[in-house]
Amino acid sequence: MPSRESYEVRKAEKSLVHKAKQDPNQQDILVAALGMRIPSPQKPPATIWQPLKLFAYTQLTSLVRKATLKDNSLPPKYEKVHNFKVHTFRGPHWCEYCANFMWGLTNQGVKCADCGLNVHKHCSMMVPNSCVPDLKHVKKVYSCELTTLVKAHDTKRPMVVDMCIREIESRGLKSEGLYRISGFSDSVEDVKSSFDRDGEKTDISARAYEDINIITGALKLYLRNLPIPVISYEAYPRFIEAAKLEDAEKRLEAFREALELLPAAHRETLKYLMAHLKRVTLNEKENLMNSENLGIVFGPTLMRAPNLDAMTALNDIRHQRQVVEFLITNEDILF
Repeated sequence: MPSRESYEVRKAEKSLVHKAKQDPNQQDILVAALGMRIPSPQKPPATIWQPLKLFAYTQLTSLVRKATLKDNSLPPKYEKVHNFKVHTFRGPHWCEYCANFMWGLTNQGVKCADCGLNVHKHCSMMVPNSCVPDLKHVKKVYSCELTTLVKAHDTKRPMVVDMCIREIESRGLKSEGLYRISGFSDSVEDVKSSFDRDGEKTDISARAYEDINIITGALKLYLRNLPIPVISYEAYPRFIEAAKLEDAEKRLEAFREALELLPAAHRETLKYLMAHLKRVTLNEKENLMNSENLGIVFGPTLMRAPNLDAMTALNDIRHQRQVVEFLITNEDILF
């Protein structure tokens, strides 16, 4: 009895043949893919090329399988490099990569500060980017590298971003000067300490912090304290160059290419944040915050110039604002 999979493949192939009969332009494509020609009353059917048809079957099978998967059926899989540091091991130790003994009395090898992997220094160059941080090694939330934090907690985005945005949207979208007005600095530091100490159990509700500006301040502080900004140093020049383009289509395409350079966790965080800021602008009549104002606030928060001289960094401030403003305005197109 034919399997369900082979039935689906035959069904997909028949669908392609049917479409090709209706559109002559599709027939040449089908010939290249399946090695077969559509029968016509004037011409006898051509010979089927079995190797190519077999290849096409495998391709169609793959498409059928992919079509059955849902976008959110799998947890996020973010690639992360190990954070190796030179380490002195007490007692005998073996390299977890090559399984050979680690010789010496001091500095015998390196240890990942995030997941605890122990390897030779020369082996560390060959270890794949498969670091899965252990919570016992991740001591804090603020100032922790973004990908490290989300992998340690097995989430799509940092908990600070999710929790703060949910709280702001529940009671603060119409607050005048949202994100522009600063909260009391001691209270913002208190929220930071609570996240570092209690993680997702931190209480940031109105009972604990009535002023919504404290929550917006805590979110901005988290983003500013990231060792690698949300818009990473590697992607920074591409975003700045994209903002300088005058042609609308070229600018949009340049932004799409720049977004592809971001690490997956950074891109997901930026996507979530821009969707939130777009909703902030929809309440502009009450909160007086449009995309330009938000660009001024979040430009230096989300991106920092990598190793540039002071004058160049100063000149980039205007373009940083333009980057964030463009991302907010075109959020539904870019993400």
